[in-house]
This record gives sequence, C-alpha cells and structure tokens, in this order.
Amino acid sequence: MTSGARRVARVVLLDPDDRVLLLHGHEPEDRDDAWWFTPGGGLEGDESREEAARRELVEETGITDIELGPLLWTRFCSFPFDGRRWHQDEWYFLARTTRTATAPQGLTGLERRSVAGLRWWTSAELLATRETVYPTRLAELLRTLLDEGPPCEPLVLAPEIV
Repeated sequence: MTSGARRVARVVLLDPDDRVLLLHGHEPEDRDDAWWFTPGGGLEGDESREEAARRELVEETGITDIELGPLLWTRFCSFPFDGRRWHQDEWYFLARTTRTATAPQGLTGLERRSVAGLRWWTSAELLATRETVYPTRLAELLRTLLDEGPPCEPLVLAPEIV
C-alpha cells in the first residue's frame, strides 16, 4: 500500500444473470465530466475491508442480501475530484445477490451531489461502451471472471493515475 493512501473496499456485485452493478458518478460542479464505478468507499474506524464493503454497499445501493465472496483485485489509484487529489488503495471483492432493486440509504452529502444513479451492466455492454468506467480494465476483468471464476490469488492491477 502506498503510504497515506485512503483505504477503500469496493464490490463487484453480480446478479443472477451475471450483470454487474455500477454507479454513475460525475464532478459535483460538472455533470458532463462523468464516469461509471463499482460501489464502495473508505474504511471507517477500525472496520475490516469486508465490513466496509458490506456497509458501503448498503449505503450506496440499499442491497443487504449478498453473498460476499473472495478478494478479486487490488489497485492504487490517484485522481482529482471535487477540488482535491485523492490517493486510494482499493480492494475489490466479489459479491452475488438475487436482489436487483436498489434504494440508496446512506449517501453522504458529496455522494448526493456527485452520483446520478446506478444500473446493471452485462459483460457485452461493458465491452461495447464508450463511456468511462473505473477501473478502466473492468470489462476485460469481468469477462475473465465470468469465464474462469475468481483468481486463486488477488490480481494486482496496474496503478491508475488520472
């Protein structure tokens, strides 16, 4: 982990049809500067990454009935957002759910100003989209996950510095 980086847990949430749930984010002051990303966020207090993954999923999607699976990927990223630079050490967990209805329950003020909604994506839709998706290799990573199953050891993704 890069020293001083925000510790983050993210969830690759799949439904029974192997669609992945992504949130549609944007700069708070510029809705045209937009992207898609997996649910998740920073750890609070002394919670574990798994606890943070579950909490963030409930806050951002309202989905509580999940089967949290293995750690899939880790990555370091650094990006500008809301007037400052964020440095994050992210862990991506696999999760499955039978529930596809969403009802965000605990968005922060910043999230309410910067999340425009969410949707379920098929692997084919992700591969075909021209919209920005983070991590940038998500379409390829999801296809491999669906074809081969979770990796034996978590993959360390290349750092993304935007």
